[in-house]
Amino acid sequence: RPRPSLPAAVVGAGLGGSAVAYFLQQHFGPQVQLDVYEPAGVGGRLATVTVNKQQYESRGASIHALSLHMQDFVKILGLKHRREVAGKSAIFSGEHFVLEETDWYLLNLFRLWWHYGISFLRLQMWVEEVMEKFMRIYKYQAHGYAFSSLEELLRSLGGDAFVNMTQRSVAESLLEVGVTQRFVDDVIAAVLRSSYGQSVLVPAFAGAMSLAGAQGSTWAVEGGNKLVCSGLLKLTKANVIPARVTGVSLHSSEGKALYQVHYEGSEGQGSAFYDTVVVTTPLHPSRSNFTFENFEPPIADFPGAFQPSVTSVVHGYLNSSYFGFPDPKLFPFASILTTDTPDLFFNAMDNICPVNISAAFRRKQPQEAAVWRVLSQQPLDKQQLKTLFRSYYSVQVTEWQAYPRYDAAKSLPPIVLHENLYYLSGVEWVASSMEMIAVAAKNVALLAYNRWHQDLEKIDQKDLMHKVKTEL
Repeated sequence: RPRPSLPAAVVGAGLGGSAVAYFLQQHFGPQVQLDVYEPAGVGGRLATVTVNKQQYESRGASIHALSLHMQDFVKILGLKHRREVAGKSAIFSGEHFVLEETDWYLLNLFRLWWHYGISFLRLQMWVEEVMEKFMRIYKYQAHGYAFSSLEELLRSLGGDAFVNMTQRSVAESLLEVGVTQRFVDDVIAAVLRSSYGQSVLVPAFAGAMSLAGAQGSTWAVEGGNKLVCSGLLKLTKANVIPARVTGVSLHSSEGKALYQVHYEGSEGQGSAFYDTVVVTTPLHPSRSNFTFENFEPPIADFPGAFQPSVTSVVHGYLNSSYFGFPDPKLFPFASILTTDTPDLFFNAMDNICPVNISAAFRRKQPQEAAVWRVLSQQPLDKQQLKTLFRSYYSVQVTEWQAYPRYDAAKSLPPIVLHENLYYLSGVEWVASSMEMIAVAAKNVALLAYNRWHQDLEKIDQKDLMHKVKTEL
């Protein structure tokens, strides 16, 4: 069979891998032939668990309303937004609730003001300013502009201030704009524990993205968020190879870089040659034993560690008296966030709905057996499960290296590892969300396309806001 004009390999079939495969095909067209390597099953961290013949999201559960790439994927694939089932939240300190949501918007605002003064307004203004600048990325990408490093990408959106936000904590940034320490300890800490499983020392940029998700309206895909991954791979007609990539070695052919991808699957070891390779699985020693051979200078190890996270999906009766409600009928909350208290053994828990919600569906009453998702840093022992639940039918535990340990690395990983060898997962060190990964996938595809065609005018351009306006 004649060699296609651009054989390309994508390592990993999570959201990053499926999105970059889709964008590569969008830009390169039919000349690109895509092999996607995935040992564990399409979807990566977007996974579901089954309880009583119903499926529930075990991990990446909600998507922010401003996630334009994710919105596009859903439209292109003919998927639907899942019906929202309302539920109230509260923040628990281990002894009592420090903040409780009510059904009345104005009462919620009054409570925030009463407890924390205008801190919540200052937070909102700060998050909105960051998001407004971040949204510029969609304009740049629509005009075909790409960035060869995460620093360049951030600089184009918010100048050096955005780059600095990856190096200083969210607590420091918020205290600077007049948010009180009490608000940071109660509210900001609870949001970051539920999203990243970490403290208010996470970098300001990652914190802003997480807080935007907590403030804005969120949505999810009917049938499960992982349908986006399988849908995109089907649409691109990518060849999914069920194997684990063990390394990449460099060869050259007619003066051009040629990459040999080594893999092992159920039928043993194998390898194949590609012009372009995109790695979308984390290249950290704790996450993958991946080797790079014949590269000069050698591709360095990536510093930093990952935060272990445990999701326990429990089908059982909530022990509402632990939260100060002896009568379970009176317990009003569907989700509980927690403050950074030494004795608290869980980060957050919520009464979750299945991925398919019928028109007749209603959320279980607090006195009924419901499906709860509990997020913690360690697996829950029997005593801890007994503390949270009066009794339970089943517990399904998923342990995973969820997010970068944000205090562990001081520099951002590269995007370009070699001429046509790219690394996508490094974006998680800026912030980790489905949309951040989709933005990074589009950037890598544009970068690969512009570099392949030597269109340097479209890479790392300065003053892009002005350029885009004049192009319009």
